[in-house]
Amino acid sequence: MRLDPAATREALGIAEYNGPRSQMMRCIDYPTMVKDGSGWGAMAGVVAAFLARDGFTGAPAVTVEGEEVRGLWADLGVRWRLAEQYMKPYPVCRWAQPAIEAAAQLQRDHSVAADTVRSIHVRTFREASKLAVRAPATTEQAQYSLPFPVAALLSRGRLGAGEIEGAGLRDEAVLSLAQRVELVEDPRFSSRFPAERWAVVELILADGDVLVSQPAVARGSAENPLSDEEVSGKFNSLLQESGFGARAAPIEELVLSLESLPDARTLFAELSRP
Repeated sequence: MRLDPAATREALGIAEYNGPRSQMMRCIDYPTMVKDGSGWGAMAGVVAAFLARDGFTGAPAVTVEGEEVRGLWADLGVRWRLAEQYMKPYPVCRWAQPAIEAAAQLQRDHSVAADTVRSIHVRTFREASKLAVRAPATTEQAQYSLPFPVAALLSRGRLGAGEIEGAGLRDEAVLSLAQRVELVEDPRFSSRFPAERWAVVELILADGDVLVSQPAVARGSAENPLSDEEVSGKFNSLLQESGFGARAAPIEELVLSLESLPDARTLFAELSRP
């Protein structure tokens, strides 16, 4: 909206004052479309900018101007914190992803066929063990589940948008396997949360063999990043599955050439094209 610095300051103050503070575990216990309050947070931010443009004033945003956060802003333009955030390889809750990685490791190492798995034991931290939906009726329930995406990965060999919506929710093989997933809190992992998130998966096979994974963490963090090929593949896959596959290449090309562009207008135009 090209607000000047003074109006931007007011917008930040208005947005912070009205921004939601989501009750995370309620979203876990009742997976719905509220999505950690992100929708209302976005609305509060947009409305704040419109209000500030019209001269409405707000209290200073302590998350920007507070003395205790001065260090976070002192390196603006030098330290790129966006690169320190995580990117999800799978479209489900981050807390479920260590177990998914552990299951994927066992499948890679042992070529496990899903129909040979009698039961699955997942040892993880307490909060992740609350992701207990086994037969999700909606994509939100699937996204806040641990048993279902683990079962989907083992049964279908992949975990993309197609596995957690529409026909993917009605896959009988996945639903059957999800019912045989047992979630167990591991005190070792609970003590390391939220700084670290770990899981171990045990596959009990029909012949009695037990396969145990190494302790696993989610991939996609700054310390454990996805490859450029994986990021590109996920981007293209999501646009393809949502019906915008033809737009993936020009958007990706613009993003990868931003450093050589005079400004971001061309990218914004491509993103907002009908």
